[in-house]
Amino acid sequence: MMISVIDALQTVLSVSKRLPPVTLPLHDALGKVLAQDVCAVDPLPPYPASVKDGYAVLAADGPGEYPVVAEARAGDDALGVTLSPATVAYVTTGGPIPDGADAVVQVEDTETVSNASDGTKRVRILVQTTKGHDIRPVGFDIAKDAIVLTSGERLGASEIGLLAAVGVTDVKVYPTPTVGVLSTGDELVEPTTGHLSRGQIRDSNRAMLLAAAVQHQCKVLNFGIAKDDEVCQGRILDEAFASGINVLLTSGGVSMGDKDFIKPLLEKRGKVHFNKVCIKPGKPFTFAEVDFQSTESKVLAFGLPGNPVSSVVCFHLFVVPAIRQLAGWKNPHHLRIQARLRQPVKTDPHRPEYHRASVIWTDNDGTGNPGFVAVSTGHQMSSRLLSMKSANALLEFPATGSVISAGIPVSAIIISDLRPMACDENHMSSDSAFALPGIKSHKLTSESSGDAEFSVAILTVSDTVAMEAGPDRSGPRAVSVVNSSSARLGGARVVATAVVPDNVEKIQNILRRWSDIEQIDLILTLGGTGFTSRDLTPEATKPLIDKETPGLLHVMMQESLKVTPFAMLSRSAAGIRGSTLIINMPGNPNAVAECMEALLPALKHGLKQIRGDKREKHPRHVPHAEAVPADVWEQSYKLASGAGSDVSCSCCK
Repeated sequence: MMISVIDALQTVLSVSKRLPPVTLPLHDALGKVLAQDVCAVDPLPPYPASVKDGYAVLAADGPGEYPVVAEARAGDDALGVTLSPATVAYVTTGGPIPDGADAVVQVEDTETVSNASDGTKRVRILVQTTKGHDIRPVGFDIAKDAIVLTSGERLGASEIGLLAAVGVTDVKVYPTPTVGVLSTGDELVEPTTGHLSRGQIRDSNRAMLLAAAVQHQCKVLNFGIAKDDEVCQGRILDEAFASGINVLLTSGGVSMGDKDFIKPLLEKRGKVHFNKVCIKPGKPFTFAEVDFQSTESKVLAFGLPGNPVSSVVCFHLFVVPAIRQLAGWKNPHHLRIQARLRQPVKTDPHRPEYHRASVIWTDNDGTGNPGFVAVSTGHQMSSRLLSMKSANALLEFPATGSVISAGIPVSAIIISDLRPMACDENHMSSDSAFALPGIKSHKLTSESSGDAEFSVAILTVSDTVAMEAGPDRSGPRAVSVVNSSSARLGGARVVATAVVPDNVEKIQNILRRWSDIEQIDLILTLGGTGFTSRDLTPEATKPLIDKETPGLLHVMMQESLKVTPFAMLSRSAAGIRGSTLIINMPGNPNAVAECMEALLPALKHGLKQIRGDKREKHPRHVPHAEAVPADVWEQSYKLASGAGSDVSCSCCK
C-alpha cells in the first residue's frame, strides 16, 4: 500500500527515539544537543572590570590634573591599591577597577602631562563623568548560578565558547547516530573500476550516502556492495545489525522485481512500516524497525531506491529528520521558505514532486523587491544525478498536472546552505550573461566559421526548452537551414546559439550581448510571437531596434499564409540594431525553414547594406540572381519604402 509523504515522515519520527546521552569533552561537543542545563559556577566578570582603556577615577573629582598612582591591566589584581580622592589609576580594557574608584574616563578624553620633578606621572581629565560609567560590575554578563544553556539546545561555536567561559570542560549531550550504508545490485562495481563492461555501472549511491551522513555528523560504516542474491544480502544485513549501528541505509532492491530482496529480508528480521510512498522521485521506498537481539538495540532500516536522485531525495526527506530526532533535536524538520520560481514548471499529475532547485537571494525577485528566487537545476529524471548538482532546495509541488508560472512563490525545503546571487543581472559583465539562471548558451565553432563573411546567432525563446521539459526542435532546424544555405547568404555561418525562457529581460540581455559586444551580423529569434500571455519576444525586441525592416516581416507572412491562415496571428518584429539585423521568427520548426527560404534571396543583400557596402546591387540587377517572383519584390519594397514610392533601393539609384 502506498502512503503519503506526511504519513511516511510521521511514521519515521514516531519510532525514532533519541539516543541515550553521553558525556563528551568540550572540543568534541560541537553540533551536538545538550542533555542537561548548564549553570554558571562563578559570576562573569568576577570583579568590577573596565570597559575601555582609560583612567579609573572618583566621579566627584571632576575634570582636572591628577597623579597616576597605579596601573591595573587585564590579568592584574589592582595591586591592592585603594584609590583616594584627587588620584587616578590607569586601567586597560577588562582590567580590574581599584577599590575606591567608581568610574572610568576613556583615554580619548584625557591628556598626558609631563612628569613632575619627582618622577610622578600625571594626567589631565578633560570631561565630567558619572558613577559607574564604563565599568562592568560583578556578574554584569552572567550572574552566579544563572542557567546559561538549557537541555535541548544545539551547540554551535558561540555555545562552545560560553561553556568554556563558565568552566564546563565535559558536557552531557545526545550523540549522533552511527549509520551503515550498503548498496545492492549485480550491475554495481566499485568507483575505482577503470573499464566498465557491458551492463556495469559504478556505485555512486554508497559514496553519496556515506558523505551525506558525515555531513550530518554521523559516524559511518561502509558495508560495500551486495549482489542480487538473497542469502548474500541476508548475511550482510545480519553483520550490519550486529555492528552496533543505529541506522542502516540500503539502496536498490526495494521495487517489484524478482531479485528485489530487501523488503522480505527486513520483514524476517523486524517490522516493515511501509514500502511505497506517493512521491516523485522515490516511490519504491521501504522503512523498517529491527530489534537485534545480540546488541539489544533497535536499528532503523531505510530501504532507499536504486536511482541516485531518488535515493538522495528520500535521504533528505526522511533520513535526515530521523537522524536529528535520534540526536536530540527539538525540531528535526527542515527549514522551509517561500521562493519565487525563476521559470515555469509543469507538475506531475499523479504524485507530489520534490523538484531540485537552487535557491538564491537577489535584490529583485521579480516583483521589484529583494527576496528568494528558485532556479530549477534542469531535467529532473531520477537517474540524472546532475540535477542534484548545486541544488540546495527541494521545491514542493502538488500533484495537479498543471504549469506553475514563473514568478509564483512556492514552498522550498532547504537541504543545504543558502547563498546570494553571484551577479547582479542589471550590472552584469560581458561574460556573465551566459551564466544567468534560465539561459543556456553555446558557442559553435567549425573550421570555416572563422572565415565566414557573416556571423549568425540563433535564440530559442521557450519556457519548456529552458527548463528542459522538452527538446529544442526549432534551434537545430534553424542552424541546419542557415549553414546549408551558407553560399546563398554570402558565406554566413551560425556561431552561437542560446535558449531563454519567455522573459523580456533575459531575451534583451542576450540580444544586447550578441549585437553590442559580439557584433553578430544576423540574429534569428525563434518562438514567443503568438497571442498568449507568455509570448513576449516582440515586446523584448522592439525597444532594442534602431530601424524597423517591415518588408522582411511581409515576406515571411506571405510565405506562412500559404501553409496556414493562422499565420496572420503572428506578431513578429524585425529591425536593425547598430550593425546587427534582428528577425523574430515563429517557434514551429517547419515555419522557421519556410520563412528562411523566403528571406534568403534578400538577406545577403541586406546584410551587406548594413555593413555600408554601397556597391552591393539589388538582385534584380544581377544577371544570375535567383529567380524571385516580381510581385513579391514589388510588394516588399513598396512596404519597406512607403506605399506608392519608387521600389528601387538607395544603392540602385
